[in-house]
Amino acid sequence: MSVPANDNKTTYRTAFSGDNEWYTPAKYVEMARDVMGGIDVDPASNATAQAVVKAETHYTAETNGLDKDWHGRVWMNPPYAQPLISKFCMKLLAEVAEKRATQAIVLTNNSTDTGWFAALCGAASATCFTRGRIRFVSPRRGTNSPTQGQTFFYFGDRADHFHAVFREVGHVMVQRPPPVQLAA
Repeated sequence: MSVPANDNKTTYRTAFSGDNEWYTPAKYVEMARDVMGGIDVDPASNATAQAVVKAETHYTAETNGLDKDWHGRVWMNPPYAQPLISKFCMKLLAEVAEKRATQAIVLTNNSTDTGWFAALCGAASATCFTRGRIRFVSPRRGTNSPTQGQTFFYFGDRADHFHAVFREVGHVMVQRPPPVQLAA
């Protein structure tokens, strides 16, 4: 699967401090766990995040989730810096296409002008655009909202349940009929 050419351009939407150590508040992780029935893999994580996520398997910067297979229910809040966000999103799409990932919820920023965002939108069973911005948690800085809103992407056969759970936090769109499978 190729990454669209515009994905490596730095714009005001993709340029940031470079600090990827921002964690998803427990409320959203619990919503994902409700939808998927659990979390088997968190491919972009660390020990601090796992206090909340509690995935059966997680990969860190040191263990590199990008070169592993992701089996089962995947929760992913990838690093937002380029090129990592693009690499993690394209890897998720490949895992879904190969049917190793049976369900997935991905949390990213609203970078609707990027190739990786368009690819996720085109393949997701449902999408939730948050109302307002999520106040992420940092071990060094407390809480903070990014400069733009966020999007949750759902992949799997429980799109109606995703809608029921995530409509509390944003506008949810469910794709009907199910999205076409991407070619590997």
